[in-house]
Amino acid sequence: MKIIEIFKVAFTSLRTNKLRSSLTILGIIVGIFSIIAISTVISMLQKSIEEGVSYLGSNTFQIQKWPAVRIGGHDSWRKYRNRKNLTIDNYEELEKKLVEAKAVAASATRGGRVLAYESERTNPNVRIYGVSPSAFITREWNVESGRAINFQDDNRVRKVVVLGADIPPKLFKGIDPVGQEINLGGYRLLVIGVLEKKGAIFGQSQDNFAIIPLTTFGSFYGIRRRSLSISVMAADKADYNNLMEITEGYLRTIRKVPPGDPNDFEIVSNESILQQINDMTEGVRIGAFVIAAIALLAAGVGIMNIMLVSVTERTKEIGLRKAVGAKRKNILSQFLMEAVALSVIGGLVGIVLGIGVGNYVGSLMNAVATIPIDWVVIGVLLCVIIGVGFGTYPAYKAANLDPIEALRWE
Repeated sequence: MKIIEIFKVAFTSLRTNKLRSSLTILGIIVGIFSIIAISTVISMLQKSIEEGVSYLGSNTFQIQKWPAVRIGGHDSWRKYRNRKNLTIDNYEELEKKLVEAKAVAASATRGGRVLAYESERTNPNVRIYGVSPSAFITREWNVESGRAINFQDDNRVRKVVVLGADIPPKLFKGIDPVGQEINLGGYRLLVIGVLEKKGAIFGQSQDNFAIIPLTTFGSFYGIRRRSLSISVMAADKADYNNLMEITEGYLRTIRKVPPGDPNDFEIVSNESILQQINDMTEGVRIGAFVIAAIALLAAGVGIMNIMLVSVTERTKEIGLRKAVGAKRKNILSQFLMEAVALSVIGGLVGIVLGIGVGNYVGSLMNAVATIPIDWVVIGVLLCVIIGVGFGTYPAYKAANLDPIEALRWE
């Protein structure tokens, strides 16, 4: 028999028993749907997070008091809360030692601020960054108009500000913001630049902030009792890991951490954040896979059952085919193809539904739409394996029927 004829006969047989075939396919649909839907949602979240956590520049890591991803209750965070702050003295000493680095920068933040220009005001949700000038390099902040903060601004404690892309449309109606003065909690700041737009993550803007010199930030809000973040950029990817180890050693010395004691600071990179997030989602993925495996096992047993029933019902047909010259391999291929067809049809429906539902759920969280190609391929392969695995015995039984006994079957 030609392969096309095998396909035709297989689908004709499935159409003949629509209800039975549909119920068998349903089990495959549920199993594959579970895998694809969960994988789609996780892929969407990871893709959005990857875009969002790239606030550090390439070949850049950050040193801070707190872990980047906070998990656990109050007690689990006591050890982090009791750490010494990363001070301006720590930063200045580390900057002097790290001659290997392309750039070393310090920053402090304060949220929930209001910016005003004449009668226009922002919502009280603007984040203020106090930074050393090198932060524009380590954070890869690109200035669209005007200029960045420089060392003269920082040394002279100038009241200047660079705005994120969301701020000018709210404050300045048809006016170039560069050169204008805005109000920040009673402080007058000269706008010297506007950054390029970065977009949003999970529906939250990454451009709703303003940047002022670190010294100016300290004069407004105090800095001696505040824990800073220190970002370090390597010259290239080859030096990245080595620079991270050197920085860790220098900072342990600067902060007088005893040998053998754990670090009293966190070294955070885009990669480490993503790894933490992957570890968090791994449990969900494993749980979904276990549920899907149970559903697929049940569906596989269903396929075997329906194929055994089909062999019994079509015993005379099998005998007739053998009598007119069909070989064992033809019968084997025929019934194996029917089992695989049942499994693959269910799998394809499950994949389509899983991608659709997964993207819908992800869109509710403002995540970036995606199709988990790797899991789609895995899903299809699983369907073929299930079809072959659970269809082999019924096909083997059909292929080994004695034609004379089969023709006498009533």
